[in-house]
Amino acid sequence: MGVSDTELGAKYRFINPGPDDWWPQVAVFPLVEAPTGNAQRGLGAGTWQGFLPVWVQKDFGKWTTYGGGGYWINPGPGNRNYWFTGWTLQRKVTANLVLGGEVFHQTSSMVGRDGSWGFNLGGTYNFTEHYHLLFSAGRGGLLYAVDSAAVTNPFTYYLGIQWIF
Repeated sequence: MGVSDTELGAKYRFINPGPDDWWPQVAVFPLVEAPTGNAQRGLGAGTWQGFLPVWVQKDFGKWTTYGGGGYWINPGPGNRNYWFTGWTLQRKVTANLVLGGEVFHQTSSMVGRDGSWGFNLGGTYNFTEHYHLLFSAGRGGLLYAVDSAAVTNPFTYYLGIQWIF
């Protein structure tokens, strides 16, 4: 247990339809991950990484669905750049609480490894317009080993504070 890498990103929505339009919102959300975690303890990558995604989103009353994909720049010995895609469905439960689930897939991020699938259940609690608690838990790897049909299925969880300005 401990602090992992630090993620810094900026979202830019370039298609922003009105509430009665049928088409979705579309945005880019480039980010970098700074190697602030201890990679030897499994709490980070040990090097800077970058992600270049495109996301789409559509709201239907209390329901929101969104997803997309992008390309991870993943330097370092034994690493390889890879693609990531995922999709989420969420429901606003109260004025401050949103719950949902997601499925995701990534291609191989390391030499000698196959891609992986996973899912999470989680949500957001909005303390204010600018401060949010993010949480999720699920099976975050479903990694298939190259040399066998064995499946590792690690339990993963995430807890974070988001500041929007």
